[in-house]
Amino acid sequence: MKYFKHAIYLVLLQLKISNGYANVDISSIPLASMVPGGIAVIPTPARAISGSYRNEKIMLANFKGEQFAVIGIPLNVEAGTQNFTLVLADGGRQELAFQVKDKSYSEQHLTITNNRQVNPNAEDMQRISRERLEMDTAFSTWTDDLEPVFQMQPPVEGIRSSSFGLRRFFNGQARNPHSGMDIAADEGTPIYAPAPGVIRATGNYFFNGNTIILDHGHGLISLYCHMNTIDVEVGSSVKTGEQIGRVGQTGRVTGPHLHWSINLNNTRVDPALFLKD
Repeated sequence: MKYFKHAIYLVLLQLKISNGYANVDISSIPLASMVPGGIAVIPTPARAISGSYRNEKIMLANFKGEQFAVIGIPLNVEAGTQNFTLVLADGGRQELAFQVKDKSYSEQHLTITNNRQVNPNAEDMQRISRERLEMDTAFSTWTDDLEPVFQMQPPVEGIRSSSFGLRRFFNGQARNPHSGMDIAADEGTPIYAPAPGVIRATGNYFFNGNTIILDHGHGLISLYCHMNTIDVEVGSSVKTGEQIGRVGQTGRVTGPHLHWSINLNNTRVDPALFLKD
């Protein structure tokens, strides 16, 4: 019942905050990387009020008097032409395209001592399905009254132990590619919000352990996993540098670390593209 009530809350929240336009004024432009798992930053030839890519709403960002479509590119996209659609202020529609370059990601082989974390049983799968619905709902949130920040500070001090996009094998079995950045740190190390936002979900999930989902506005959403403690509540606003939790080793892990993911138009993209130089 707790999972059901939480999922209903997230659905109602999504309906409440997802009815506005896709336009937003931004103070910095994201780093473009036209590869699977990267970001396309495309100047729009005509003023648009909304846009979509692969059936997902995309961000339209106004920067120094020019409008850009800011699009997260899925990891499973093949090299070649990708199309997206703009809805113009006069009600017309415009089809545009961009080119994705090929990128090869390395393999990573990990050993997990708890075999259920590699091959979940039937009861585990029911839990995983509930949790996936809850997280998918949070990732689909669109908030108009938050200004996305594309130059973020690292969420934790530590060593980058696993990069985005690695083709992963657990106990010799192929699994989904790594959808974030792992930062190894001692258990209990503080974790900070890398940019302002609103907490959309928290929970203890089967694979992710103690988890926070942080909404930065206009389809830009970050994820924090395997935490020891969660120091924020759903619905609370946080500022850059505000502590949100501490590093742990909950969920499917091989040691204490933070798994940090970035979602753009409901697509996992490389968090390294958002870090300040």
